[in-house]
Amino acid sequence: MAVNSICIIDGHPDAAPRHLCHAIADAYAKGARGEGYKVRRIDLANFDVPPLRDPAEFLKPPPKNILDAQDAVKSCNHLVVIYPLWLGSMPALVKAFFEQLMRNEFAIAPSEKGGWPRKLLKGKSARVIVTMGMPSAAYKLFFGAHGVKSFESAVLGMSGFKPVRETLIGGVGAWSEKRVNALLARVKAMGAAAK
Repeated sequence: MAVNSICIIDGHPDAAPRHLCHAIADAYAKGARGEGYKVRRIDLANFDVPPLRDPAEFLKPPPKNILDAQDAVKSCNHLVVIYPLWLGSMPALVKAFFEQLMRNEFAIAPSEKGGWPRKLLKGKSARVIVTMGMPSAAYKLFFGAHGVKSFESAVLGMSGFKPVRETLIGGVGAWSEKRVNALLARVKAMGAAAK
């Protein structure tokens, strides 16, 4: 399926503009819009996301703002998820958002014949962009990048997203302005290519 619409989820929990994740989301959106793609953006820092406490809630309709987010994800061809690495994985806010998003058989549903669940978001691609303080090579080599891999396979892959590409950006606390600008130019090109 050709990409014509993109949903960007900016998962940095702090709305302060100084965070690199926000600049990455801006750059990707600018590149995509410049090529005529329709872009919808969800900024989780400004999003009310209550955590799920009872597994039975997965089977019930979510709140209105989550229904709107489901519509944004369902109507896109390409999903971009951006977040900082916290304690080896995504921030709790991002996890809570995806738990809410998956409610009411939005992305995964039981098979009529039993066995493997049905993937309800097939035909969409995704990119996961993760910033971190440690070098990204160290995160992959010493920690296996398990936090990111789990999200890519158990959430996005199980929902039907394919391919799921990733961009791990390490050592960001020590970056020069020149290096940040080069990164943002690369991200803008990703947006222009819808990759």
